[in-house]
Amino acid sequence: MAFTIFITAPKLAPAGQRILEDAGCRLLFMRDGNDAAEVAQILASEPVDAVISRTVALSGDAIRSCPTLKVISKHGVGVPNIDVAAASERGIPVYVTPGANAQSVAELTLGLMLAAARKVALLDAELRAGRWTRAQDGVQLAGRRLGLVGFGQVGQRVAKVALALGMEVEAFDPGLRGASPVEGVALHAALDSLLPRADVLSLHIPLTAHTRGLFDAARLALLPRGAIVVNTARGEVIDEPALIAALRSGALFAAGLDTMAVEPLPAGSALAALPNVVLTPHVGGSTAAALEGMATGAARNVLGFLRGQSPDLCACVNPQVFSQDHQSIR
Repeated sequence: MAFTIFITAPKLAPAGQRILEDAGCRLLFMRDGNDAAEVAQILASEPVDAVISRTVALSGDAIRSCPTLKVISKHGVGVPNIDVAAASERGIPVYVTPGANAQSVAELTLGLMLAAARKVALLDAELRAGRWTRAQDGVQLAGRRLGLVGFGQVGQRVAKVALALGMEVEAFDPGLRGASPVEGVALHAALDSLLPRADVLSLHIPLTAHTRGLFDAARLALLPRGAIVVNTARGEVIDEPALIAALRSGALFAAGLDTMAVEPLPAGSALAALPNVVLTPHVGGSTAAALEGMATGAARNVLGFLRGQSPDLCACVNPQVFSQDHQSIR
C-alpha cells in the first residue's frame, strides 16, 4: 500500500527521503517551512497518512482536519510545536528521534561555551572593524565547575569533553536515579543546590509547563558572580529579561545561546546588542550528519507504525494512546 507522507518543510535529508521513496510513498513538501497556514491547508485537503514534523506549528485544528492522519513523527526530539494533546485525542501516536542529533548539539554547546568564555564573537567583530582589541579578561575553563541541567545523551557528551578539558562537572536531572552514567560527574538531588556551584551553566531540558521560565531572576541570582550561561535547549526555559539584566549588570560574565524566547530573533533584540552574548540561530542539530539521522529516524518511525511494526515506545511522547482504556474510548 502506498502511503502519503507530509513533511512540514521544503525538503528532507536524502537518506530519509530515499527510505520513504523506496517504500513507494507519496511525499508532500511545503513551499515555506515557516507557514502554519500552509500546514493547515495541506492537511485539510490531502489524504495524509503521516506527518514528519520539522519546526513549524502543527496545531490541534490542523490535526483534527485530517481524518486519514494516523501517526506523527518529530524530526528531532522537542515537540513544543506539535499539539500533542490533540493528537492523543485522536489516538495518534507522536514519535521523536532521540539521540539522532545529540552529538551535533553537544558539539555546538561546547563551541558556544568556549566562544563565550574567550569573547570570540566580540574579538572577531573588533578585528573586522579594524580595531586591535586584545581583551585580557577571557575565562580559562580548566579548573572551573560546569553545571549541567538535564543529563541525557547531549549532557553526557558535553560532560565527557568538559572533564577532558580539566573542568569539574556536576549535574541535575530529576529523571536519573542511582549512580551517575558518566564517571566523575556528581549528581545533585535538587536544582537549587547545583546552581551556586556552577561557574558555567549549560541547559539540556525540554520545554514543558514546568520548565517554561524555570531560570528566572531568582534562580539566575543563585549562580556565582561572573558565571557563564549556555542554552542549546529551548529559549523559553529562561526568563529572557532577567537574563539580559544579569548580563548587563555583570552578574553574569557571558551567555552562549542557540535558542531564544522568540524565533527568529526580532530586529532590535536586546540580546543582539549585548557584547557578552554569542548567538546562533537554533542550529544545534543542523549538521549534515544530524539532519540525516533525524530524517532516517523519522522516516522509520512513520513507516514502522503504518506497516504495523510500532517503533520503540520509548520514542513515543504519548504512549497512552496504546492503552486499552484509550483504545476503548476511541
